[in-house]
Amino acid sequence: MNEDIKRKMKLIPGMDTLLEKEWTAPWQERLGRDTVKQIFGEELARIRNVFLAGEDADLSPENLRVTLEALLEAQTRRRVRPVLNATGVVVHTNLGRSILAEEAVEAAREAAANYSDLEYNLNDGTRGRRGGNGEADICVLTGAESALLVNNNAGAVLLCLSALARGTEVIVSRGELVEIGGSFRVPEIMEFSGAELVEAGATNITRLRDYERAVTEKTSMLLKVHPSNFRIEGFTAKPDRRELANLARERGLIFMEDAGSGLLVKPTDSGIWEGETDVRTCIEEGADIVTFSGDKILGGPQIGVVAGKKTLVDRLRGHPVMRALRVDKMTLAAFEGTMRLYRKKDYDAIPTLAMLRRTQESMKTQASRLAEKLSEAASGAKFSVVPVPDAVGGGSCPALPLPGWGVAVTDHPLGGAGRLQALLRSRELPIICGARDDALVIHVRTLRPGDEAEVVRAFAEPGA
Repeated sequence: MNEDIKRKMKLIPGMDTLLEKEWTAPWQERLGRDTVKQIFGEELARIRNVFLAGEDADLSPENLRVTLEALLEAQTRRRVRPVLNATGVVVHTNLGRSILAEEAVEAAREAAANYSDLEYNLNDGTRGRRGGNGEADICVLTGAESALLVNNNAGAVLLCLSALARGTEVIVSRGELVEIGGSFRVPEIMEFSGAELVEAGATNITRLRDYERAVTEKTSMLLKVHPSNFRIEGFTAKPDRRELANLARERGLIFMEDAGSGLLVKPTDSGIWEGETDVRTCIEEGADIVTFSGDKILGGPQIGVVAGKKTLVDRLRGHPVMRALRVDKMTLAAFEGTMRLYRKKDYDAIPTLAMLRRTQESMKTQASRLAEKLSEAASGAKFSVVPVPDAVGGGSCPALPLPGWGVAVTDHPLGGAGRLQALLRSRELPIICGARDDALVIHVRTLRPGDEAEVVRAFAEPGA
């Protein structure tokens, strides 16, 4: 180490010296002495590395205090922070997917703040079974004989394969060997479950006879998988659900369907869910067991649902892996709250469904109102009402056009779309927007009550 670096190293204040500074006392009380010490230690280590690299760092007391207090302030922020979604993507995976209905939020709060009958039978004072009300609601809404709730749909698929097909062959169309985000790949999940994958047909064409030829004495299941976030178009073919159900019955097999999103309402004439099949239809057309998510189109918390024949669901309920997949009390309460709204057909009280069902007229009116407010609040920029492509998101309805309306921001004195996006993300309540042709785009479909005022405030403040 040369003399210049040694000299710089001596300028770095010691930990005890820093902790004795008067300005650190409130931070130590707020965060705890150990936390403050850890943050200081990490920053001092960074400065040492800067000096070792032959570079300089400002170690003036004023600058060091500003730097350290900024790090301490960042520590006070919650890791999971609310953001304002102005992207037009309703089920935005990176932004937490579906927003819960107020009834679901209150149910989760009540469950968190109190003891509950989670696994207690109030009638006879004995141990009960968690998930009862939510599972019963699923049966009513889908026509299933029985239902089971687990932590997410990937867990539901894994449980079904492990409990119902381990050590046997499962036939899947080559066009359905999908990856659904992260590391959820159908072939890998199947291998992990202990089931043996048998591929049928081709990527774009799988006919019923392909399934028939693939059946052997080791086959236990036909598995139909929702394609999630892609579509194969053009020269394609696949057997319908009833054909697969008939084949399964004839050969004594289980017909399982991973439906992906949990659509509990019939597709409407408006085409909002064009290409999607509701869970009741899956069961009515012969699926023995259906798995789906609760936090996508369904609009509830992250949960996985298994619905189908009681004999099969009972086998799942008693499987050893079930305990690792069970749902916590707050999630169950929120799910039950969501189910109550479905039972009442109060769909507009479920934010996800309300956003998807919005009319073009209402969104254009909102965009016009927002553009007018922005023009009044911020000078020097242009705010235009524009048609925009929104999206369902969450791997649901990937090929479905979802036209919406928004406000395009151009000619802003602070810069183009990228610069404005970064500034809006840096706010105490981050605002996440879209962009198109170097214009910042504020999609109104996904704005919640009160969000408009926050957007206007962001553009009215200097530097925003």
